[in-house]
Amino acid sequence: MMTTEKIRLLAIQALDDLQAIDLVCIDVQPLTSITDFMIICSGRSTRHVKSLADNVAMKAKEQGVTRVHVEGENDGEWVLVDLGDVVIHVMMPTTRAFYSLEELWEPIKELREQGQS
Repeated sequence: MMTTEKIRLLAIQALDDLQAIDLVCIDVQPLTSITDFMIICSGRSTRHVKSLADNVAMKAKEQGVTRVHVEGENDGEWVLVDLGDVVIHVMMPTTRAFYSLEELWEPIKELREQGQS
């Protein structure tokens, strides 16, 4: 069984292999119990977005990751790859800018930090 860290690195490498744009990895362990890491990146076209997500899913399956679930492949604007402890969002730049997932997590992080002080 692969560790969360190995799954995270595998996903990042699979995205780097196909030149994902503006890759960000957020450690959300202190913020939610849904997942440990959220990886967000962009593709140059809907075809590139789909290829990036497919590459992550394929590499994960090759390495024996048992939980591999992909959503949004038909549209290609936003494809989610759920590897359990690591969730990957591959988006077109306009979709990413509209939903701004990175910024959605910041207020939660600040609230949690204030509550712990």
